[in-house]
Amino acid sequence: MNILIADDEEVLRMLIVDTLEEEGHVLTEAVDGKDAIEQFQEGKFDLLLVDYMMPRMTGIEVIRQVRETSKVKIVMLTAKTQEKDVEEAKEAGADFVFPKPFSPFKLIELIEELDGEQK
Repeated sequence: MNILIADDEEVLRMLIVDTLEEEGHVLTEAVDGKDAIEQFQEGKFDLLLVDYMMPRMTGIEVIRQVRETSKVKIVMLTAKTQEKDVEEAKEAGADFVFPKPFSPFKLIELIEELDGEQK
């Protein structure tokens, strides 16, 4: 899968990239919300992993903007797991809300499941 990861935490991005590249996925990194939109417009992605809280544009804003033109699968990565936050992410257009901190192995399982749905 061709995956865009948008998260302002460099260490988390590195962990996700290293883990998913080992599984054969191609990853592109975005350091904030605006960068995510620019990368999304320039590439062709099968999946977006988007952090909730990012500078310059929140994950919610990114999802809303992406949803204006695309049905790409979107997973929101977030430490904000209260019901109202999960609802906001789903209403914006997130397909899944994945709570932080998380096991990279659980993320791999979710991505394999999503990859299977697309084939």
